[in-house]
Amino acid sequence: MFEKLSQFLVPIAGKLNNNRYLTVLRDAFMLSFPLTIFGSIFVVLTNLPFLKKFMSAESIASFQSLFGIANSATMGIMSIFVVFGIGYYLSKSYNVEAVFGGAIALVSFLLLTPFVVQPETGEAISGVIPVDRLGAKGMFLGMITAFIAGEIYRTIVQKNITIKMPPGVPPAVAKSFAALIPAVLTLTFFLLVNVLVTAAFDTNLHDVIYKAIQAPLVGLGSGIIPTLIAVFFIQILWFFGLHGQIIINSVMDPIWNTLQVENLTAYTSGQEIPHIISKPFMEIYTVGMGGTGMTLAVVFAILLFMKSKQMKQVAKLGLGPGIFNVNEPIIFGLPIVMNPLIIVPWIISPMIVTLVTYFAMSTGIVPPPTGVTVPWTVPFFINGIMATNSFAGGLMQLVNMAIVFAIWFPFLKVIDRVNVKKEEEEMKKAS
Repeated sequence: MFEKLSQFLVPIAGKLNNNRYLTVLRDAFMLSFPLTIFGSIFVVLTNLPFLKKFMSAESIASFQSLFGIANSATMGIMSIFVVFGIGYYLSKSYNVEAVFGGAIALVSFLLLTPFVVQPETGEAISGVIPVDRLGAKGMFLGMITAFIAGEIYRTIVQKNITIKMPPGVPPAVAKSFAALIPAVLTLTFFLLVNVLVTAAFDTNLHDVIYKAIQAPLVGLGSGIIPTLIAVFFIQILWFFGLHGQIIINSVMDPIWNTLQVENLTAYTSGQEIPHIISKPFMEIYTVGMGGTGMTLAVVFAILLFMKSKQMKQVAKLGLGPGIFNVNEPIIFGLPIVMNPLIIVPWIISPMIVTLVTYFAMSTGIVPPPTGVTVPWTVPFFINGIMATNSFAGGLMQLVNMAIVFAIWFPFLKVIDRVNVKKEEEEMKKAS
């Protein structure tokens, strides 16, 4: 059964993992990672729950106003970084000048963006960009535009439709002239698209894409059933030794990141957080408790209750990294990969924890993640508090750890008995 399943899954996972566009998308989101961390730090600091105890309402408002720009300049305009990153890394994957690819993709996106703000009352204000178009609301159009712009740019360059400068011209000047024709043709294409949509349909492409593609996909990705399916495939791919997060997240990250930005926008505006499922939810409550599969609970179970010397040695090696959510020593040392005795708890426990956490947040027992980005190496309990800005977020992780512990325990006892028996037989042979 495992061999047949492996023959089916491994080729599919390999194609996803090596897909040019998914790899570019992953790298583009990682480009924005340090910037969103910076913004998230100040969101946490300006919204600490105990500020009201020693600061007046006016002081808190002033404090948030002064430092709120950190979020607005990072998470609030995240689409800009993603668009530039896609153009850059896509061009780089084709071995063409990457910086110009990123710049052309960004300008192409801006050409499709309306420079008009329509207040609820009064006349429209022209010459300004609505910030929401550069954040979550413009994410999908930005990604589509960046990929198309990158493909047009690299195709023109690879067909040598460029201006070639004579030898002796400084490299920076030569590269600029080489990018001139590809840039003009690519940007003209998107300008004409914008003119067509605006003149013929009296709308803008942002609204078309948001209503037709982004809103339905985000609605689907925020549901518990698609999330459980994603968790299932992450675990099953890891079981066969494939990095489930990289493969599945490359598909789901555009949706989860959009949900995260929408949550953060609502949170910083003092509104109710609209989504439970988001990128922080997936990271904090499935990975942020010892790594994929929440194996820190497994380490504790082995160290406290198992007798096998081999298992205890692996657990000791995995404890330090596991505290910081690195669990390769457990995955490959226990082992979890291709171990039929472990496949049931390995798959079931993250799915049950995801379901329990979703229920706790949907009923209001625990607040959902606010949308701040918490570094994945922050230890559990602390990262739960930071992600939700609530002590309940950390307590939820303790409950989840207990669930994982209970599910794994009988399976670990079976493995422990097998290993102890083998160790005793080896000792008898040695003596």
